Amino acid sequence: MADEDRYTAFAGARRIASGALREVLPALKAHHDAGGAPALVFHDASGKQVDFDLRGTVAEVLARAEPPRRAGPGRPRLGVVSREISLLPRHWEWLERQPGGISAALRRLVDEARRREPDRARARRVREAADRFMWAIAGDLPGAEEASRALYARDGQRLRTLVRAWPRDVRAHLLALAEEAERLERPAQGEDGAWTARS
Repeated sequence: MADEDRYTAFAGARRIASGALREVLPALKAHHDAGGAPALVFHDASGKQVDFDLRGTVAEVLARAEPPRRAGPGRPRLGVVSREISLLPRHWEWLERQPGGISAALRRLVDEARRREPDRARARRVREAADRFMWAIAGDLPGAEEASRALYARDGQRLRTLVRAWPRDVRAHLLALAEEAERLERPAQGEDGAWTARS
């Protein structure tokens, strides 16, 4: 749900689109061009609002929104981008001895570190993203402060009760983020729908 590449756009309390930028931005631009209400776009992994320049064609909007392709080393078509890093000589020496070369060794190290990241740390980030989203879009709704406390107290039943009267799309998105945090904290339980939005 809250992976690094997902965004969700809201016009008021109505969800316009959710997914990767290439899915969200065309819907957002169509809404904008039709004279729709001002929209808020959230980066799902952080809960932060993101602004996009919607002038021009959809292709132009996407070109401005996506990271520029760098010239020089790297394989941009494969999503490989070259950047500069600084290491001590002993680090370079160790990397040079690894199979597949320095770049492959660094990619393996990063992937392994990501796999070993404690689920609780990831859950904390998702919970913080849910709270940021909630305060940005629903901070003036009844029970928002209590809902925030229930979110951090991991009290799913109370959270569902407090947001039951909230607009459906806002409630569904908040509870989906909360459910993801719960799943990360209790991977062995496999409880389905513990935080699922209910009418």
